[in-house]
Amino acid sequence: MSVELPHLRYVAAAAEHRSFQRAASALNITQPTLSKRIRELENRLGVLLFERTTGGVHLTAQGEDVLAVAKRVLTD
Repeated sequence: MSVELPHLRYVAAAAEHRSFQRAASALNITQPTLSKRIRELENRLGVLLFERTTGGVHLTAQGEDVLAVAKRVLTD
């Protein structure tokens, strides 16, 4: 299972912005690209990282754990 640095950036941005659209805009990528990459990561890890609603996205408990790791890696 390979997790790449961009995946961690995508998770952090989506969690911060609580929206895939706003996160994608902040990262200068398209929303479909961001959604696809996060879905790929979820499939690789075998967990759902975000609950998706019409009002935005919210981290699941597993997503909170991944975000904690992502923040540590991205600050190092």
